[in-house]
Amino acid sequence: MQLRIEANTLPGRTCHAGPDFPGASAIEVAVQRKDRPAELLDPQPGDAADARWAFDCTVTDAGELRGPYVQNRLGGRFVYLSWLGRRPDEETARMFRRAKLMLAEVPPGVLDEARRRGALVARLALTDAKGNPVCGRVVPPAVEWSAAEPS
Repeated sequence: MQLRIEANTLPGRTCHAGPDFPGASAIEVAVQRKDRPAELLDPQPGDAADARWAFDCTVTDAGELRGPYVQNRLGGRFVYLSWLGRRPDEETARMFRRAKLMLAEVPPGVLDEARRRGALVARLALTDAKGNPVCGRVVPPAVEWSAAEPS
């Protein structure tokens, strides 16, 4: 089965400084490979009109998704969207924030339909209420899950 992420409303190329964060520029976002934070799938600029990723995964008989981009930690299975950027006075970009698309929050009926049709789709906005990159656990209604045909 294909897992497809369709993101919109990206925050731009700058993340504002905060009390414990110096800010970041040249922001990009990508899907992180399982247990390999440096391996990123198709980084997209933070000011893109939209961003899309697609990759193969499997669904176990118990309804769990598995694959090279599906993480499995305490709290359940998820996909990391990793935000990269350069901090002031740094030349190399590094990860500064991540969002977790929580796969346990996919409604069972949607997962069943996705297995039948061939693709599970996550649609979400990537800008938080403060105008910065989304981070932390992402669950409905912040993400909409649906079934579709593979792309």
